[in-house]
Amino acid sequence: MPTATWWNLDGDKRARIVDAAIAEFGRRGFSAGSLNVVAREAGVAKGSLFQYFDDKLDLFASVCDACSRRIRDEMGIVMARRAGEHAELFPFLRAVLVDWVRYFEEHPDDRALTFAVNLEIDPEARRAVRAVTNAHYRDVLEELVSAAQARGELRPGASRDHLVAMLLLLLPHLALAPASPELDPVLELHRREGLDLEAAVTGFVDVLEAAFAVPAPPSAASDPHPSPTRGART
Repeated sequence: MPTATWWNLDGDKRARIVDAAIAEFGRRGFSAGSLNVVAREAGVAKGSLFQYFDDKLDLFASVCDACSRRIRDEMGIVMARRAGEHAELFPFLRAVLVDWVRYFEEHPDDRALTFAVNLEIDPEARRAVRAVTNAHYRDVLEELVSAAQARGELRPGASRDHLVAMLLLLLPHLALAPASPELDPVLELHRREGLDLEAAVTGFVDVLEAAFAVPAPPSAASDPHPSPTRGART
């Protein structure tokens, strides 16, 4: 955790350090990321970083936490707007996941750090930062899915935890795959754009809805026993 000295810093100076660390770790990952570069880009002495953080891993985990909070706050605004448009979980998810993809298109530094977090090769660093980032998203997803379950939107016996786990797997994939050809060789999200990309993203929700949602009642068009007067001319 950051030291008390860190929290006593001027806000602009903290922001410079966080932004420099996000950029450096996003470019090179934790293992190859350089504290010399972070200090130089932030305009501080390298030694001062150790007055603010216990070590390099503490800095990495702290900036990942700061980045996750920023993403969560920005997406929270989007989610509040979408909640007013969509009362049920799966239509809401279709809209929000498209917004999620757009967010990372518009914030390449956040996407680069998300890439570093999810694909870090150092196991200790990976555990530390995934614990931080997963906590942010898990809290939000559990609340959404629990509310849908309470409203009766999930089929009887559907596992809330499995749905949350699948969404936790899906979020980083959708953040990264549109910019990373190697991550999605099937749908090739990196080759898609505009409405084609949106359709591919919402297709994931279609699969989740088919697996977890209460089935819709059969429509009149699919009624196996239609009324003899249905469609008759008058």
